[in-house]
Amino acid sequence: MLLVYTHKITPRLTYTFKHFFTRILQVQVKFTTKVEEFIAHDGLKLTYSKQALGNEIFIRSTNLLFEQGINDVEIVMGKWDGVDCFFQSKQEATVSFDIFAATFYLLSRYEEYLPHVKDEHERFTAEDSIAYKYNFLDKPLIDIWAYKFKNLIKDKFPEFKFLEREFEYISTIDVDMPYTFKHKGLIRSISGFLSDLSKFRLINIWHRLIVVLGFRKDPFDTFEELINYQKKYGIKTIFFFSVGDYSTYDKNTSSRNSNYQSLIKSVADYAEVGLHPSYFSYKDEVVLQKEKLRLEAIFNRPVEKSRQHYLRLAIPETYQNLINLEIKEDHTMGYADHYGFRASTCTPFYFYDLEYEIQTPLKVFSFAVMDGTLKDYLELSNKKSFEVIVNLAYEVKKVDGTFITLFHNETISNIGRWRRWRKIYIDVFKKLATV
Repeated sequence: MLLVYTHKITPRLTYTFKHFFTRILQVQVKFTTKVEEFIAHDGLKLTYSKQALGNEIFIRSTNLLFEQGINDVEIVMGKWDGVDCFFQSKQEATVSFDIFAATFYLLSRYEEYLPHVKDEHERFTAEDSIAYKYNFLDKPLIDIWAYKFKNLIKDKFPEFKFLEREFEYISTIDVDMPYTFKHKGLIRSISGFLSDLSKFRLINIWHRLIVVLGFRKDPFDTFEELINYQKKYGIKTIFFFSVGDYSTYDKNTSSRNSNYQSLIKSVADYAEVGLHPSYFSYKDEVVLQKEKLRLEAIFNRPVEKSRQHYLRLAIPETYQNLINLEIKEDHTMGYADHYGFRASTCTPFYFYDLEYEIQTPLKVFSFAVMDGTLKDYLELSNKKSFEVIVNLAYEVKKVDGTFITLFHNETISNIGRWRRWRKIYIDVFKKLATV
């Protein structure tokens, strides 16, 4: 156990230390404001305050973990043994910056509460983040700090034994459109046929006919293959199904369609299933609740996992709504326009609500890369896309973290713009199953 002396114990402080030590380094933490108790402790200990009490590990604190609310925070980047850092201290300490204030700033998504320009879908963009501006978006910086700090502890307390965590890969699949031709309803099917005809897309017309008539499997119906990959390579897969109403941005099969319902039930028998809330749900608790109840009615289990469609995430509103509806896990934390670690960690963490200054029960799973980001936003080649995914995975492997990818069921259809992407998906599984 680690004993931490600080002049004031706050919710921000306990939240940050528990993520840094308990969740990343597997070390239990206890806090004290009593000097006598701290001095009497003969085990692992650390001072987080303005002054050191002895020759223990000492981090000189800034004010961030002792404040409330949102204030303008000046970010000046520096280096700690070659690693990016900020909130540097000009006075002597074991570490040259307030590692815990910096961790809280990144983990709480403090910068997303500050004024910023949103994109066309009202999203906080990667380019507005300090991680992108200072070129550490592709690194789980908090975990890197923690592992460097672990080495400091080993030097100071060589008798202390650490528990080790293991690298984990989670493949997540967003199901925006379970089928490209089938089960669309008469009006949508006729509209699709007429659209293809007007644009002389004769190959599309042919494929549509043979699929609708049952002579060939729908190209987007890749669920059996995805389940088989999970079994073959032993890699956990989570499917997020959309059951919202049809709109400009939501073109899923109707949740009332019996074939779609059967598909969801079938997948839920072999893999974990979560909700993919519709485009307009991200600030609307009523819509979110309606869709949650729909999915629960289909597969007769509580829905505990969620990822917002289009990755529309308004902090803290979206998360507050998920908490109100007893969602336990959110998987939206990531960017559409760039790959990397939005919260600068590859360790699942609990959302800290800066409006109420509390750690919430909502656990956030941050994904590192999405197929559409590589293909559409960054326009990378298939070879480069694979390299990006593997490089991100190796960054996570260095700190024994959790690596999460976001693909879609249509990605491995191998048709149109997704030609040869099935190979990428399988090759990622092969590569990471042996890591």
